Amino acid sequence: MRRYRRPLGARLLTALAHAILFLGAIIMVLPMLWMLVTSFKPAPEIAVWPPIWLPQHPTLANYSGVFETAPFGRFFVNSAGMSLVATLSVALTSLLAGAVFAKYRFPLRTLLFGLIIATAIVPFESYMIPLYIQLNTIGWINTYQGIVLPTLFMSFGIFLMRQHVSSAIPTDYVEAARIDGASEWWILWRIIAPLSASAFSAIGIFAFIQAWAAFIWPLLIANDQSLFNMEVGLTAFQFKFSTDYGKLMAGSVISTLPMLIVFLLLRRRIIESVALTGIKG
Repeated sequence: MRRYRRPLGARLLTALAHAILFLGAIIMVLPMLWMLVTSFKPAPEIAVWPPIWLPQHPTLANYSGVFETAPFGRFFVNSAGMSLVATLSVALTSLLAGAVFAKYRFPLRTLLFGLIIATAIVPFESYMIPLYIQLNTIGWINTYQGIVLPTLFMSFGIFLMRQHVSSAIPTDYVEAARIDGASEWWILWRIIAPLSASAFSAIGIFAFIQAWAAFIWPLLIANDQSLFNMEVGLTAFQFKFSTDYGKLMAGSVISTLPMLIVFLLLRRRIIESVALTGIKG
């Protein structure tokens, strides 16, 4: 049997597309690699010109200096705690709202869902100041709850969960459980939640990364250094007329590791969720 071979033009186009994607991947990864190698360089090698790629005299002084210059351990604990709270809150609210919009019929359902989706296109910076004024009125400035509040809900999470429940969980399952006398809460926790593990994981990754990488809002609302998260804490290495790039890069590596680990552990769930969800409404 003769093996089919693709036309030369098609193979060239495929090779060109792969080359472009490979070049784009290198461009995206290069700053991360530069950050990593710079964190092991002593100060004289960081400022040398022309710059050198690999450190000539590798050192761990930048990593130890991170915890000596600022309470970086406290920053890490703050980021971990607030990110965990945000992830749990987003997962819970997305499950509840997504299940309601997917499996229940009620007046103005489509309008309410459209309004929630519309909030995803509104930049946070456009309502950041009004939110600050409201929190100042209730005394939540310079508090943990004030910092974490904007990350407790995610309109994209509601959208993703609604799409997943609509397409991946047959309505017959829900109707059969109701006929057997199951309550709505039982259906939610025993049927919808277990069958939404892939969507849960994807939403959890997005929520964790969003909360961990928050900078503008914590910088605005937190005045006490003990409340700083990792991103705001990195400003401790930027001074009025200079920057300690070695410690800044070491702190950036430490700040990036949790997001990278979470993504590597749960990356397949994102693909599963997208494959099961689709774009249908």
